Amino acid sequence: MGLFSRLKNIFRREKPNPVLGLALGSGGAKGMAHLGALKAFEEEGISFDVITGASIGSIVGALYAKGYTSSDMIGIVESLNRREFSKNFRPFADLGFAEQLLEPYLEGDIEQLPKPFAAWATDGHTNEGVLLNTGKTARALIASAAIPPFFRGVEVGGRLLYDGAFSNSIPADVCRQLGADYVVGVDLSAFVRPEEEKGRLTRLIGSAITALTPVRYLDDCKSRGYDASDVMLRPDLYEYAATDVSRPAMEAMFERGYREAKARIEEIKQGIEEATRRVRSKKR
Repeated sequence: MGLFSRLKNIFRREKPNPVLGLALGSGGAKGMAHLGALKAFEEEGISFDVITGASIGSIVGALYAKGYTSSDMIGIVESLNRREFSKNFRPFADLGFAEQLLEPYLEGDIEQLPKPFAAWATDGHTNEGVLLNTGKTARALIASAAIPPFFRGVEVGGRLLYDGAFSNSIPADVCRQLGADYVVGVDLSAFVRPEEEKGRLTRLIGSAITALTPVRYLDDCKSRGYDASDVMLRPDLYEYAATDVSRPAMEAMFERGYREAKARIEEIKQGIEEATRRVRSKKR
C-alpha cells in the first residue's frame, strides 16, 4: 500500500466522540423541570449517551434512555389522572399503582434499554446507596422513588429500598462509572426554603416526618453529584413543592427547566468541544 493510500485510510477513520452523561436529580413533581431541560437539549441537537437518575430523575431518565422525547413525556404526564394519582400521596402507600402506570412505557429489563441507564436507591436497613442497573425497569424506578413516609419501601433482590435522594440525589458519579467523559447534572433542589424561614407548624410536621423515616440523608448525598458533574443545571424552583401537581405549577416548572438549560447551552457546548479534543488526543 502506497503512502497516498495509507493517508487516505487514516483520514477516513471515524474520529471518536466523548461519551456524554446526564444525571437527573430527585424532586418529585419538580421533575417537570427535567422535561424542560430535555426540550432545550433537543432543540440544540445535544443527545446523551448514558443516563442516571434518582427518584423522579430515574423515571425521566429511563424514559429518555428508552427513546421518549420531552414531548412524548409531556403526553404521558397529561394522560395521568392527577386527582386519582394524588389520592396515593398518603402515609406508607404501596407504590404498586406507580409500577402499573410505568410498565406499559418501560416494559422489560434495564439491560434492554437502548441506552445505558442506572437508577439509584437507598437500602432501608443499612442506609447505603444501591445501584440499580439490572432487572425489571419499572420495579427499579419505584424503588428509587419510594420517598418515606409517603410510600413504603420496595423490595428488590431481597432488600427493602427507598428513595435514592437519601444517599445520592444527583448520581453524576454513576455516569462516570458507566463511561461518561462529560457529565451534565440537574439539581431540582438547589433553591429551598431555609429552616429558619419556615413556620412553626411546618417545622413540627417536618420533625414528625423525619421521625417516621427509616432512612437518613447522608452528608454527601448532594455534594458527590456536584463533584462528578462538569456542569450542574440549577433551575429556580424555590416556590414549588415536590407534591405540587397542579397544571399551572407543572407548566411553570417545565419552563424554568427549559430556561435554565438554554442559559447554559453555550457553556455545555464548549465543554463538549473540550471533551472531544481530550478524547481524540488520547486516541492518537
